[in-house]
Amino acid sequence: MAGIFEIAKAGGKKYFFKLTAPDGTVVAVSPLFNTIKGAAAGINAVRENAATGLIVDKSRDRSPQGPTKAATGPGAGLARS
Repeated sequence: MAGIFEIAKAGGKKYFFKLTAPDGTVVAVSPLFNTIKGAAAGINAVRENAATGLIVDKSRDRSPQGPTKAATGPGAGLARS
C-alpha cells in the first residue's frame, strides 16, 4: 500500500498537506498554502521530485573548506554540506 497525502485546513483560510505512511507514521508535513489548489500543487511537486531528489547529509560537522576529494563509489550520490 502506498502512502496517503491528506489536505487539511489550518485555521482561517490556510491549507496544508501531510504524507502518512501505510503504518500511520507521518512522514512529512507541508508549509501553509493560501488555497486548496496550492496544496494540491505542492503534493504534485513532491510526487515529481521525491524519486529524483538528492540526499543531503547535514548531520555531521564539516570543516569550513568542505570535502577534500571527489566522492566516488557506493553512496557517491549522497550530497554532503
